[in-house]
Amino acid sequence: MGATTDKIKGVANETMGKAKQGIGEATGSEHLQGEGAAQEIKGKGQQALGDAKQATKDAVNTAAGAANKNL
Repeated sequence: MGATTDKIKGVANETMGKAKQGIGEATGSEHLQGEGAAQEIKGKGQQALGDAKQATKDAVNTAAGAANKNL
């Protein structure tokens, strides 16, 4: 999976998690609130993974560009 894919999935999971928490609160469903909190955390983790992948890709590209410049 690419960095962008991870970020998109992360945003979707975080958004759905927040929605589930809101619905759980409105209906008094502690189960749905907990499920929503877990999904929100999963989404934040996916976004962080996407950010880390992007940072690694950027660093590799910068290093490669510097190496090519020195040749």
